[in-house]
Amino acid sequence: MARAADEAGFAGLALMDHLIQVPQVGRAWDPIPEPWVTLGAVAALRTDLELGTLCTPVTFRPAGVTAKAAATLSALTGGRAFVGIGAGWWEREHAAYGIAFGPARERLDDLENAVVTMKALWSAGTKAYDGHGVSLPETTCYPRPGGPIPITVGGSGERRTLRIAAQHADACNLRTTDEAELQRLIGVFHGHCDDVGRDRSEVAVTVLDLPVVGRDRDDVWARVERHRGRTAAATYAARTHAATVAGHRDRWARLAGMGVRTVFVATPDLDTPDDVLALAGLSA
Repeated sequence: MARAADEAGFAGLALMDHLIQVPQVGRAWDPIPEPWVTLGAVAALRTDLELGTLCTPVTFRPAGVTAKAAATLSALTGGRAFVGIGAGWWEREHAAYGIAFGPARERLDDLENAVVTMKALWSAGTKAYDGHGVSLPETTCYPRPGGPIPITVGGSGERRTLRIAAQHADACNLRTTDEAELQRLIGVFHGHCDDVGRDRSEVAVTVLDLPVVGRDRDDVWARVERHRGRTAAATYAARTHAATVAGHRDRWARLAGMGVRTVFVATPDLDTPDDVLALAGLSA
C-alpha cells in the first residue's frame, strides 16, 4: 500500500493511532496495528513518502516516548517523519486498555506540554530545558532526527486546541471540509496566531477529508450505496463530498484558495494497492 501511494504521487502516509477499531472506519475485529511500529516497517521500503501519525493521543504515551519514536523514524527515513498529536477523544478505548482518561482541561494541558517537550528533546545538545510549564534536567535524544520533525496538532477546539497549535506547533489539522465552517475556523486559528505573535505563514492549516471517490457518476453512486448503511444516500453523499477525482480536485483547489496547505485523505475503499493507484489523479 505504501509503495502504491508513493507511485501514485502522494506526499505522505499518516496512520491513525487507536487501540481498538473506530466503528466509523471498520469492524471491531479488523486489524488496527500500532502505528509507530508499522511506520518503522514502512520506512524499510525506502519510498519518498513522509511518514507519521494523525493523531497520537497524549494519553497513550509519555511525550518523551513519542519524541523518541519520532526521532528514530526520522533517522530511519532521512528526515521524512512528522507527528500528528491530539488530546484524545475516545474514552472507550482508554477504559478497554486500562488507561486513564482525564477531563478535557487536563488532557489539553498535557497536549501543550507534550508539544513543548518534544521540541525540547529534538533540539541540539543535551542541555536542560525550563520553559512553557515544562522542566527537563537534560534533553538527550539519540539517534538525532534526520531533519526537522513537523508537529501537527489535531482538533478544532476553538479556545485551547487551536491556540496551542498557533503558539507551539507547525500545523493544525481541522476536522471539517464544509467550506463555510472551515473558513470560520481558519479565521479563529489565524486570530490565535496574531494573539501569540506567530506569523500566519509559519503555521500550516491542514484538513482531514473522508471522501467517496469514483471513476464516474455511476461508480460514485454505487460506492455511496455500498457504504452509506442506514444513512440516506443524499445525506451520505453530501457528507463525503461524493464525486469523481476531477470533482475533488476542484474542491481542494477552493480549499487551497482559503489557505489549506495539506489535505489528509482517507477513503472507505482502500483495500488493495490497486485501490490506492486508482486515486493517483488526486495528488496531481
